[in-house]
Amino acid sequence: MAERVTIELSPSAGDMTGAIRQALDKAAHVSASGNEVCLRLFPGEYNISRPEASPVLYHISNTASAQENPDQTKHVGILIKNIDNLTIDGTGAVLITHGEMTPWVIDGCRNVTLSGFTVRAADPSVPEMRVRAVSDTSFVASPHPSSSYRIDVRGRLHWLGEAWDFTGGIAQIYDPVAGTTLRCASPVVSANSVRELPGGDLEFLYASGCVPAEAVPGCVYQMRHSIRNEVAGFIVGSAGVCLSGLNLNFMGNFGIVAQYSSDITYSGLTCAPDPEGGRTCAGFADFLQLSGCRGKVRIEGCSFAGAHDDPINVHGTHLKVVEAPAPGQLRVRFMHPQTFGFPAFMPGDSVALIDDATLLAVGSPASVLKAEMDGDYDMLLTLDRTLDLSGDASFVLENLTWNPDVEIIGNTFTLTPTRGILVTTRGAVTIRDNTFNRIPMPAILVADDARSWFESGPVRSLDISGNRFVNCAAPQIMIAPEVARTVPGRKVHSGISVCGNTFVVDSDGPFAGDPVMIQARSVDGLEIGGNSLPEGREMKVELDGCSGVLIY
Repeated sequence: MAERVTIELSPSAGDMTGAIRQALDKAAHVSASGNEVCLRLFPGEYNISRPEASPVLYHISNTASAQENPDQTKHVGILIKNIDNLTIDGTGAVLITHGEMTPWVIDGCRNVTLSGFTVRAADPSVPEMRVRAVSDTSFVASPHPSSSYRIDVRGRLHWLGEAWDFTGGIAQIYDPVAGTTLRCASPVVSANSVRELPGGDLEFLYASGCVPAEAVPGCVYQMRHSIRNEVAGFIVGSAGVCLSGLNLNFMGNFGIVAQYSSDITYSGLTCAPDPEGGRTCAGFADFLQLSGCRGKVRIEGCSFAGAHDDPINVHGTHLKVVEAPAPGQLRVRFMHPQTFGFPAFMPGDSVALIDDATLLAVGSPASVLKAEMDGDYDMLLTLDRTLDLSGDASFVLENLTWNPDVEIIGNTFTLTPTRGILVTTRGAVTIRDNTFNRIPMPAILVADDARSWFESGPVRSLDISGNRFVNCAAPQIMIAPEVARTVPGRKVHSGISVCGNTFVVDSDGPFAGDPVMIQARSVDGLEIGGNSLPEGREMKVELDGCSGVLIY
């Protein structure tokens, strides 16, 4: 009879990476005997570091190109590999990362739960500084205590961490009065020079009248380089994974990526800065990215605040058909430089040939008999039949098997410069009872494309209901497949309902002048009704090539 075995670990001074690794080795032994295992971390701080991490080569969707990052090795603090029926119970523990690294990976596992701990960085790779004073030729800012720097002989500012250093880069500005975080130019790039003042403040010097307009006292600059060389967590080749009650105060270089995994639950996550730490940014880019997953994905009761990109993005990957080397064979290729190197198709998968201009399927699905990687960018597929590639069209291949059902329920979204949720999956999608606060782009975006990010695919069932859109920019909901050509009588998306939502627009909100708006392109079966709007406002609906539309 299977037993539940508990392994306990207490914090100690110094680097705990090796001690956690040893505890997981014990857990793997227990799991191999058919038992459930709980690794319990007693409260306290656990320092994990890049130098002591496990170097593992992982190609991860939507991260860094080979040109940006020639070595795709990830530096994994907690490597959970081929361990089933495992719970890591944090009991309030705090994991502190040192250097750019991937805090944890779940690889090839079944039934793994991570719960009850906090992750933050000793050296967050998004430095911050708060503007204190502004003149016609300069502004003065106070760096956050976690943001170290040096100034070179040319007066150029460099942000520093443990074995990382950058100048320039990408920036955004947090405005505590407007309650927004928006992208902006880096003040490090535009300044003529920077100097340190007595007491540790920084003065950024400009030509007269050239001080950035967003440099307003009280506002906070958040700055980063653009290389997604690590991720905040990685779930790959796994099933039955649950992340519960985690406080993710800083998610460095990219968010948590789930890739070719199934049945994943994110419950009660707080992706936000430590409220007592004085920082305003919690993430280098996205928070949760799900690429090529299946089964049920549930995201419930989470709080998302302080990202540098989209809090949630659910999608697959279109690979371009480049040749048919033999009957029943296709060579397909990763096209976006930041997504490559992993098997996007497997034997037994069902695939559809997609016209990349219309995003419509051509012919009926086929089954994959054999799938081989050919370098980092190509796959050679053997199918159960020959697909018709005749004509002038250009094609991509979509994996129909790896499309999850998604429930996004009872979450809050704020302080992001982009969207709240991106979703493109053929599975049934429910977006219900969420609050979107001051989102500057569409709070919900339904995309699908085969010429830019190559993120698949069409939506077949989407229920958007019971949500609150508070002072969000228009359009609050956008359905925008990237089609270059239409086919009469055929649409990309179908079965979308936007009913029973509440739209709030305050007269002094940042987007008070924007209408309440839904934009939809190429949808068959769109229902919009029963939504609550501010007094005197009407819902503006913009349609492009839609059919079966019901508005009430």
